[in-house]
Amino acid sequence: MSDLNKIPLVVIVGPTASGKTSLSIEVAKALDGEIVSADSMQIYKGMDIATAKPTSQEQQGVKHHLIDFLDVSESFSVAQYCELAHECIKDIYDRGKLPILVGGTGLYIDSLINNVTFSKADSDEMLREELMIEYEQKGVDYLLDILREFDEQSAIRLSVEKNPKRIIRAIEIFKTTGITMTEHNLKSHDVESPYKTVIIGLNAEKREVIYDRINKRVDIMVENGLLNEAEKHLEVKHSNTAAMAIGHKELLPFFGGERELDYCIENLKMQTRRYAKRQLTWFNRNEDIHWFYLDNTCKEDLITKAIKLIKKELFNEE
Repeated sequence: MSDLNKIPLVVIVGPTASGKTSLSIEVAKALDGEIVSADSMQIYKGMDIATAKPTSQEQQGVKHHLIDFLDVSESFSVAQYCELAHECIKDIYDRGKLPILVGGTGLYIDSLINNVTFSKADSDEMLREELMIEYEQKGVDYLLDILREFDEQSAIRLSVEKNPKRIIRAIEIFKTTGITMTEHNLKSHDVESPYKTVIIGLNAEKREVIYDRINKRVDIMVENGLLNEAEKHLEVKHSNTAAMAIGHKELLPFFGGERELDYCIENLKMQTRRYAKRQLTWFNRNEDIHWFYLDNTCKEDLITKAIKLIKKELFNEE
């Protein structure tokens, strides 16, 4: 497929608290765009503060898609995300606007822009529940050891993020189909991407800059009512997907009287910093990302340079 027939797509990635939302809104306003979220937790209703979901005021009139539409009791897969995101992007483009994909969930982003196809294999809910129990009892490394027995490449790849849901899915696919996730991924890249992309990454040359932004963001979340939101949602049954969200579960020891609030908040900051590190590990593998560094570029210059890059890469405008 010629680039002339592909849908132009801006992609903005980076670790949590790097300023993706702010930049995407400025780009959307300047280039008449709409935003498609690629955040696996902002999809859930009510988890507004913990997931740093942009408020109506922060959205500044820019239309956002794929946020705040799913109940926390419902599971959600990368295959479901890609199906919805492909539809959103086509609709935005067909209406003459520029689609802008924004988020920090690397698997969602890579699967979408690489047009990965997904297995139609039947799931095994009983096996999945058994593996989840084993994860809770023995930890994520135990799951990786199981996966390594028949799919070492997937085990190596998934050991970066150590997401138990994805490791369990890789085991489930093999146990139900006899085909490894690695084999499936090789076959799934046969279909060409429908997008002409420019990928902008936000980071900082000094890691402490990102960590400081994370710490400050958590403090603001607490000031904005994170405790009330967490207490309310911890009483609700969460799907395995929603239960993995950082921001609520870290406060559970406080509500149970097991830990002081300060301890839980510091743990939340630490877990968020670790998550940011995993995000960067994922994105740093992608050589197509144009990186912008927060600690050597002021916000106004960053916006100007990002828009200039988009115009050049997608529309051949100097």
